[in-house]
Amino acid sequence: MTDHLPTGIGVLDRKLAGGLPAGSLVLLSADPASQSEQMLYELTAPRPTLYLTTARSPAAVRAAIEHAGGTLETTNIHALGERPLTEALALIENSPSNTTVIVDTIDMLESGQTQEYLHFLNDVRSELLSKDSYAVLHGLDGRQVHAQRDITEYLADVIFELSTEVRGENIENRLIVPKFRGGVPFDETLKLELTQEVAIDTSRDIA
Repeated sequence: MTDHLPTGIGVLDRKLAGGLPAGSLVLLSADPASQSEQMLYELTAPRPTLYLTTARSPAAVRAAIEHAGGTLETTNIHALGERPLTEALALIENSPSNTTVIVDTIDMLESGQTQEYLHFLNDVRSELLSKDSYAVLHGLDGRQVHAQRDITEYLADVIFELSTEVRGENIENRLIVPKFRGGVPFDETLKLELTQEVAIDTSRDIA
C-alpha cells in the first residue's frame, strides 16, 4: 500500500508532506476564468494519468497539455458521453494501479440523481484505494454551481480552492486547502503563478 503519492507540483508536495494519500478524492474548485487547468496538466507528470473530459474534446485537451509541457506519453484522454457516471467508473475500473485520475470537469457528473452520484463517488473511492491511485475532480465555481457540489465537497478527502483576482495590471492566484483528511489543512494561502508551470509567487504583497 503506497502512503503518499507526489503530485509533481513541488510547492504542493512540500506543503502536503510528500503528496496526496493514496485513495484520495480531491476537489479542485476554481473560477471558470482562471487557469486552474494548468494544475491538472502538471499532475500528469509523475505517473500514468487517466484524463476524463466532459467539456472539451480530447484533441483540445491533448493540445493544451502539450503546449503546457505536460506528459502526453502516459496520459489516456477520454471524452465522457451520454452516461458519464457509468462510463467514468468503467474507465477507472480498467485503469492500471498507481494512476492519477482527472475529471475535467465534475460539473456534468453532478447533474445526475443524488443517490446515483453518491454511489459513483463511493465506488470511485473504493477503486482508488485498491489501486493506490487518487482522483482530482475539477469543479467550476462560477455563476451557477450545481446543488450536488455540496455532496462533492462532503465526500472529498482533500479540497483545493483556487481564487483568482485582478488587481490593477496584475492577476493573483491564491490556493487554500480548507480540508485534508489524513493530513493538516494549510494554515495560510499560497500565492501561485500559473504560467507554463505552477510555482510560488515570491513577490511581496503591496497593501
